[in-house]
Amino acid sequence: MIGFAYRIDDGRAEAIGVRAAIDTRARLVWVHLETNDAAAQDWLRDAAHLPDYVVDALTATETRPRCEAVGEGAFLNLRGRSSERLESSDMLASVRIWALKGRVYSVTRRPLVAVDMVREGVEHGETRDPGDLITAFATAITNDLDPDVAGLGDELDSCEEQLDEHRVFQLRRMVSHVRVAAIGYRRFLSPQRAALEKLAALPGDWLADDDRLHLSAAADRAARMAEELESIRERSALIHETLSDMRAEQIDNRALIISIVAMVFLPLTFITGLYGMNVKILPYADQPWAFDAILGVCTAISVAIILYFTRRHWFQR
Repeated sequence: MIGFAYRIDDGRAEAIGVRAAIDTRARLVWVHLETNDAAAQDWLRDAAHLPDYVVDALTATETRPRCEAVGEGAFLNLRGRSSERLESSDMLASVRIWALKGRVYSVTRRPLVAVDMVREGVEHGETRDPGDLITAFATAITNDLDPDVAGLGDELDSCEEQLDEHRVFQLRRMVSHVRVAAIGYRRFLSPQRAALEKLAALPGDWLADDDRLHLSAAADRAARMAEELESIRERSALIHETLSDMRAEQIDNRALIISIVAMVFLPLTFITGLYGMNVKILPYADQPWAFDAILGVCTAISVAIILYFTRRHWFQR
């Protein structure tokens, strides 16, 4: 079985085998499985004797943060940062937790950074009961996500400072990355806040008052991050619109220059094309000064058109 288990008494944690955890009695037994395959489902159902609806919730493929009270225990689903690169549509890995007095079962499909943080706290004697363990998960997830959310805001600030028409494409890629990340994080942080608030309000003696306070604090941090992500999403949309306007202005300016050049050369092309015809009726075709005269007329027309456009302010950007 892929995973680990701990026997915890009065803050002293002892690592034990997953299979041995079934018959272990202590103030807290924590079993963590790192897979939700058929073997894990069979173990949870047949060895741990968990109800089918709890097993289904712990091993579901698609999940979102939620909390449900079931009998004397509670099921909690949280999302946190993974050590693996995940798809942009599902940027956070999940941990599913079934907790009741004296027992906590947790399941992950992808490596979750918070699991190592919680495990380290357990080994240092910071966990004494199921409430402490769930609080440790909620706190570790929010502590780990907070710098990432702040980093997105800093990256967006950098994009705003570097707004320049010569860096439109590079900045649009940066802004799009920030916007996608903000949407992906916010998708889970908003329901995660609701799940933590609901867990903090659940009745039961296995959640102490200090655990409820810590859960409420974690919910507040999740709410703050969700609000910051919403602000980042709106700001990135505004910056993206600004960059699109700058790009459109670039195209307009270039089209204006092309139009002016075309307007200058249009009469010149007509004159040179007219005198380029191989016919004998062209006036002054046999005069030695005809070429200089035509060149002078073309120059005068070009200067006149440029002066006209200048006085009309067509060259102002």
